[in-house]
Amino acid sequence: MSTRFNSTAREKSVARRDFLTRRSFLCGVGVSMALPWMESRPVWGDAVDGSRGDAQPPVRLGVLFSGNGFHSRHWWAKGAGSAMELGQVLQPLHPHREKMLFVGGLYHEEARKGNIHSSQTGNLLSGAPIAAGGTIRSGTSFDQLMAQTYGRSTKVPSLVLGCEQSNPSVHKNYSMLYSSHISWSSPTTPTPLELYPALAFDRLFKDEVTPGDRSILDAVREDASDLRRRISISDRRKLDEYLESVRDVETRIENAGTRGELQGWRPTIDQPDRPRPADGIPQDIAEHMRLMCDIVVLGFQTDTTRVTTLKLNNDHSALRFPNLPSVQQPGNGIDYMIHHLLSHSDGEDWLRVNQFFVEQVAYLADRLDSIREGERSLLDNTMLMYCSSMMAGAKHDNDQLPVIVLGGAGGRIEGGRVIDYRAQSDRQLCRLFLSMMDKMDVHPDTFGDAVEPLNEV
Repeated sequence: MSTRFNSTAREKSVARRDFLTRRSFLCGVGVSMALPWMESRPVWGDAVDGSRGDAQPPVRLGVLFSGNGFHSRHWWAKGAGSAMELGQVLQPLHPHREKMLFVGGLYHEEARKGNIHSSQTGNLLSGAPIAAGGTIRSGTSFDQLMAQTYGRSTKVPSLVLGCEQSNPSVHKNYSMLYSSHISWSSPTTPTPLELYPALAFDRLFKDEVTPGDRSILDAVREDASDLRRRISISDRRKLDEYLESVRDVETRIENAGTRGELQGWRPTIDQPDRPRPADGIPQDIAEHMRLMCDIVVLGFQTDTTRVTTLKLNNDHSALRFPNLPSVQQPGNGIDYMIHHLLSHSDGEDWLRVNQFFVEQVAYLADRLDSIREGERSLLDNTMLMYCSSMMAGAKHDNDQLPVIVLGGAGGRIEGGRVIDYRAQSDRQLCRLFLSMMDKMDVHPDTFGDAVEPLNEV
């Protein structure tokens, strides 16, 4: 059952008791905030022997994706540990190189069939064959398999986020829904993307819509004050830092909505609090991505979710980047060409856009690594995989896919390594997924086209 500090909220949580492990929340009317790891009380569960000892933080899984591959000459890594060298695309991750696993040479056989983009993306996390024409069929992705098993003990089994709207059109006889979704709840159901930071935030913390869109922190203020009296001085600092980070995300979401950015329409009980914005991508894509990364951190930090997928853009993406100064057109931003077409150029502006995406991954890694969970950081207790559906957008090549894994999976992954599978015959990407599931104590006999994990991982 779940531990609660508020009796009213406890009564409302009865329906969830069968699938939530023992966990502590700050509660208010229509709100429940799971607490971060603490030293002075076991907020995440009892010890294995049944005593009220400190529970070990769980392993989390985060999958980040950006479409259309990378600059053909600058995605590489060599060396090991602090001496690891990174290509220009990966330079933003240099501070995290000792916690990074660079995995080269993996691929999907099924992705080499059909057309480019759709058939390379719709099965990226499953390795399954996809259907052409008007039929939608792929395979359940490994993140959703994890959500259906490992994720059942959390409030939100899986958080699937996106920063670009789905494309419902058809490209060369394949639905572009394949290019817009990497997470699939079943072979015929792409997992819905949450594009609105405000609604993703609400999903973590709100149990129901509250009148006036009241601040989350205002709703749990009484419970938080009661908790502060029961915990150590160091945990009080941890609690204050956590509440401050929640307030920061709330404020940034509110400010973004006021500026008309981030698709700033937010529903209330009766009606939207402002007219629906024009169709299109957010005006400030950098802030949109950072907000989504912060929401991933909050979900992991509180153990509200252990499985998150963040699609930074679509394959065959239409995003533009006016926030980035152009090298090829000095004095302008990189908004003269959409992401997909820019990927065909392999020029300096394409490299800069690549680095912009990797900067978001680095930002997320920075945030996770700054949060302590006992002897480790939150990044140390996470597997953060970053990938794309092709190596180079200019070639649409997927004989070897770009994949890195950041974090230590609770001490189960050794970072600072480069593993190259190009010379092996059994180099299915699904073997990596089997390895990652194994780190989270989920052990299917097979997955996709793989029958055994990668022993080196």
